[in-house]
Amino acid sequence: MNERKLNIEEKFERWLNRWPKIHELYVKYEEILVYLVVGGMTTVVSWTVKFVANVLLYHGAVEHTTIQTLILSMLNWVSGVTFAFFTNRKYVFKSTAPMLPEAGKFVASRISTLILDYVVMMVLDTWLGINFYVATIISAVLVIVANYVFSKLLVFNKKKD
Repeated sequence: MNERKLNIEEKFERWLNRWPKIHELYVKYEEILVYLVVGGMTTVVSWTVKFVANVLLYHGAVEHTTIQTLILSMLNWVSGVTFAFFTNRKYVFKSTAPMLPEAGKFVASRISTLILDYVVMMVLDTWLGINFYVATIISAVLVIVANYVFSKLLVFNKKKD
């Protein structure tokens, strides 16, 4: 028998078909559910880079100077945007549009949430002295919501003919 190997999407679909009600809910809310999973994975990637950099560069400090906050936020952002573009494009919004224009819009929208992240971290961590990790979580919630709205409405929007 010459059966081809299933990819991860096909395996998931086959597994999900075992539970019709759950499958129905998944189909109805697929985009937001997959966005949350991809967002969680993006968060793990970007925070890993940020926290490892904090340990390597600043010996695990919980309060930072302005330039240290900027450096950590930039490392967090670059790693997150790179991972998020490809995973959102393929798995969340299933885009087949030309990649370069979408990449440009994606980066532009993420620059705005980079600024949001930096301002929130500056206020909470640097100015108010709130714990670095708590400030990072608060900032992440705001950034995730803004990123979804920008991606849905501006970057991967499927125009009706």
